[in-house]
Amino acid sequence: MSTTDAARGHAADSHDLIRVRGARENNLRDVSLDIPKRRLTVFTGVSGSGKSSLVFGTVAAESQRLINETYSAFLQGMMPTVGRPEVDMLEGITTAIVVDQEPMGANPRSTVGTATDVNALLRIVFSRLAQPHIGGPKAFAFNIPSVSGAGAITVERGNKKREKKTFSITGGMCPRCEGMGEVSDLDLTELYNENLSIRDGAITVPGYNKGGWNVRLYGGLEFFPGDKPIKEFTDKQLLDFLHMEPVRVKVEGINMTFEGLIPRIQKSLLTKDREAMQSHVREFVDRAVTFQACPQCHGTRLAEGARTATIDGVSIADACAMQITDLAQWIRSLNYPSVQPLLDSLTETLDSFVRIGLGYLSLDRPTSTLSGGESQRAKMIRHLGSPLTDVTYVFDEPTIGLHPHDIRHMNELLLELRDKGNTVLVVEHKPETIAIADHVVDLGPGAGADGGTICFEGTVAELRGSTTNTGRHFDDQMTLKESFRTPTGQLEIRGAGSHNLDNVDVDIPLGVLTVITGVAGSGKSSLVHDSLPANPDIVSIDQSPIRGSRRSNPATYTGLLDSVRKTFAKVNGEKPALFSPNSEGACPTCKGAGVIYTDLGMMEGVTSTCDDCEGKRFQPAVLEYTVDGQNISDVFSMSVAEALDYFAHGDARTPAALEILERLSDVGLGYVKVGQPLTTLSGGERQRLKLAARMGEKAGIYILDEPTTGLHLADIERLLGMLDRLINSGKSVIVVEHHQAVMAHADWIIDLGPGAGHDGGRIVFEGTPAQLVAGKSTLTGQFLAEYVGA
Repeated sequence: MSTTDAARGHAADSHDLIRVRGARENNLRDVSLDIPKRRLTVFTGVSGSGKSSLVFGTVAAESQRLINETYSAFLQGMMPTVGRPEVDMLEGITTAIVVDQEPMGANPRSTVGTATDVNALLRIVFSRLAQPHIGGPKAFAFNIPSVSGAGAITVERGNKKREKKTFSITGGMCPRCEGMGEVSDLDLTELYNENLSIRDGAITVPGYNKGGWNVRLYGGLEFFPGDKPIKEFTDKQLLDFLHMEPVRVKVEGINMTFEGLIPRIQKSLLTKDREAMQSHVREFVDRAVTFQACPQCHGTRLAEGARTATIDGVSIADACAMQITDLAQWIRSLNYPSVQPLLDSLTETLDSFVRIGLGYLSLDRPTSTLSGGESQRAKMIRHLGSPLTDVTYVFDEPTIGLHPHDIRHMNELLLELRDKGNTVLVVEHKPETIAIADHVVDLGPGAGADGGTICFEGTVAELRGSTTNTGRHFDDQMTLKESFRTPTGQLEIRGAGSHNLDNVDVDIPLGVLTVITGVAGSGKSSLVHDSLPANPDIVSIDQSPIRGSRRSNPATYTGLLDSVRKTFAKVNGEKPALFSPNSEGACPTCKGAGVIYTDLGMMEGVTSTCDDCEGKRFQPAVLEYTVDGQNISDVFSMSVAEALDYFAHGDARTPAALEILERLSDVGLGYVKVGQPLTTLSGGERQRLKLAARMGEKAGIYILDEPTTGLHLADIERLLGMLDRLINSGKSVIVVEHHQAVMAHADWIIDLGPGAGHDGGRIVFEGTPAQLVAGKSTLTGQFLAEYVGA
């Protein structure tokens, strides 16, 4: 290299920006910006301003699409199809790793240990050290069954000759529960109506509809009569109907396999995770099935050999059941030089759990029970020790579910990823995380159609001096209230011992705003969701995902559609069913979905806009009916804010619709379209949608689980105003929350801790926010005092 070249720098070093030009994905309005590489960039703005569309829908999506194109056509056919985002130009993008809040999969055998690959290391350690020795790592895997076989094979050794060979694989799967950890028992009265024949619809299991193939199979066999009531079956016929082993049969000229109803249900329904089931199937399972720990493996999922082989008296089942902080200490105590590199790697991974705020989990915890924030942090584990550099990491609100104390650790991890030479892009609202950014991009100025533009780009110091929504509210500090509401009663909890709660006794005041707080894993959710007595007056709104099909939208979920179609029917002199995309007015081609779903078998399905209705969902004749110049499809395309104005005047005036729309607006969803599929909403948006829907119920006590999730700093005040209105109308509100603004606004605070897991589960403070700040006796008190400047 010449002296001139050295002074000028290498050409490869000039590629230090991700250049986005003309991004129009979703509500983005021709956005162009430069994102610095190998820096931490935070994207902020009100909910619905376009942050996710820019970061996930444009930059990360195009990176994933380009990488997928490097694979063979065969592999591409089995991978998710990612379309090219609406953008004129993208330059300088690198491999993107998306760490989002989506659940980690609904496989019933998926646990924290299997999802993070910790179990794989642990199995190797036990296969080397455990006594008695039972085999390799497979012998400790609860998802691998033990199998054996024998047969004749041809061996070419000089002359060909046949030899008899045997083989066996020692797996760790419990043969009784097949690695599920629990067994099920079926209530026969929920499976069939004994007064009916099979052909008349006796089988009441989902999927066994009268006239369907399943009923034709069972009703067309010679083993039992299909036209006789089941109660008239002989003992042999009933046994065959319920428990018969698989056998090949011919029904209506078609070769099929028949087996008894109970094993068929167990294979088709009970091997699935409950959370992954459709709502009607889940309701059936809840009615018909009782689950209990497997009596053979006692819920450990493991075969006897894996349960009895131990290292210093600890089995792999014991290790997986330990709290991760305890497991890390136990691994450190092992002194076996032959596997020291393995133990060091395992210790490093377990320490990552602790640093990231998940030390209270155990490796045998099913991933389906993790919250969105816990899932995202668990996904981070595999990247913290990764040797990859110059990668783009994309995070979606990584501070969700974290106490201010834990946010500091999360910030350290984000900076650590950046310092390894990676580009870190974070969508975030919390000022504590925005403050550590090298570069800030603020989108807005509003949400939906009012957003989609870049309002600010620059440093945190420049953001503080800007006039954007985020800049104005960045240093907002809620002051402690000078007066507090007087409770009108109390909700008693006595001897609560769910999960890590330590025999907790507490009185939750009613008629006020009560905030339950504490570090992640301290027992907050266990206290309010698992320990309160059954009470029809309580509405509990947790973070579980909304159940519904891909046809579901805010209009159908909240009941808004009922009042809307009645208004259209009344004005036009037609029946309401004509104005529902799920009934008579639906486009016959797409059945009212607006899109056509094409199943391509083993490949990723394809979704395309319906050509006949052009995505409008309705028959052309239905769209000729209007109310105040708008047809029913136009209403589905309105945002909540637009619909509020529309249904407030003229022939469209509908008080019932206005009541629902006002609740949606109060929770900060004014930008969401009335007919927007629920699958397109973020986790925070879905929770606020649930809140808006259930606020209409006749209940006296509302329990909310982190309602500030996904809310911009400017929206917190609106949420607090809504909670105040609920309380002033005579309701009681109990909030599980980490946000200091909500704590400062509370009338009463219950703080759990002092730590997480078995180090928590106790009440460490009860009283007003002012008393908590004055005492500073807990972690929460110290951070709240810092927030209010006390």
